Amino acid sequence: MRQKILVTGGGGYIGSHCVVELIEAGYHPVVIDNFSNAVRGEGDVPESLRRIEKFLNTQIEFHELDLLDKHGLEKIFKKHSFYAAMHFAGLKAVGESVEQPLRYYRVNLTGTINLLEVMQSYGVRNLVFSSSATVYGDPQKLPIDEHHPVGGCTNPYGKTKYFIEEMISDQCIAEKDWNAVLLRYFNPIGAHLSGQIGEDPQGIPNNLLPYVAQVAVGRRKHLNVFGNDYSTPDGTGEKTTLHVVDLAKGHIAALRKLNESCGCKVYNLGTGTGYSVLEMVKAMEKASGRQIAYQIAPRRSGDVASCYADPSLAEKELGWKAEYGLGRMCEDLWRWQSQNPTGFSNGTVP
Repeated sequence: MRQKILVTGGGGYIGSHCVVELIEAGYHPVVIDNFSNAVRGEGDVPESLRRIEKFLNTQIEFHELDLLDKHGLEKIFKKHSFYAAMHFAGLKAVGESVEQPLRYYRVNLTGTINLLEVMQSYGVRNLVFSSSATVYGDPQKLPIDEHHPVGGCTNPYGKTKYFIEEMISDQCIAEKDWNAVLLRYFNPIGAHLSGQIGEDPQGIPNNLLPYVAQVAVGRRKHLNVFGNDYSTPDGTGEKTTLHVVDLAKGHIAALRKLNESCGCKVYNLGTGTGYSVLEMVKAMEKASGRQIAYQIAPRRSGDVASCYADPSLAEKELGWKAEYGLGRMCEDLWRWQSQNPTGFSNGTVP
């Protein structure tokens, strides 16, 4: 019998790529999503999952559910015997969280408390939590390792990730049979090799490379490069990115770690290097074969010159290492963007 894994937020960008890796690794994912970051396809199933069913020639069990609906969640736990939960569901826009803090706290924190309480009631003791490197706040040293101070978050979104980490850690201390792996990462990018699933930002993209890809495909006029006077080789800010397929494989490695009755563990996932904004623009130009228009704009408050994580502990303890570099991230992103210029709303794939 394949182990059943509950995937919350499994219709979204990262969640859907993890569903692919779960299926390919021999697990049985059961997906819940409320469509806040997923596009509805035929049959009221996320378009991402519908496409995965096609290219993997499989069927995926899906339930439309909001984690705030605790009774609905209990019904799913009654129906299935889960080995573990993989938790992605939550609101995730930094700027929006500053404008709507109470909504972010209610959705992200209450939703997670409901999940943990229902897991507790039904004897499910294994959890992989998709956290964020935002828990580190402004970096005090580079690269950032897992011992870097946490909690100095600069926005409510980051605080919700930090508070959830604390809740899970406390639960593992109180209940010794609980095991959890908390994964912290920056800026996942790229798409599945098929070009069938990828990131489909609703509205103006918050992340750099999806915005650059939309410039390349003609949806945006130009990119604003915020600041070219940082103490970096070309003066533009350095960011770290990670291929979404590498990230998804990191979640599978974390799931396997739970077999060791590991307690609560924390790992950074990343490439260990930072890329400047202009390096990323040039890589996207190469991948797309198109010139990308950009303008230099003043620095934004809160931006830092450089930020990247040390992923060596994940390699040592999870046996995980990022395989793909910036070139491959851009090639796969461009394949998705060029085949789906307006994302999933291009319509369904026959």
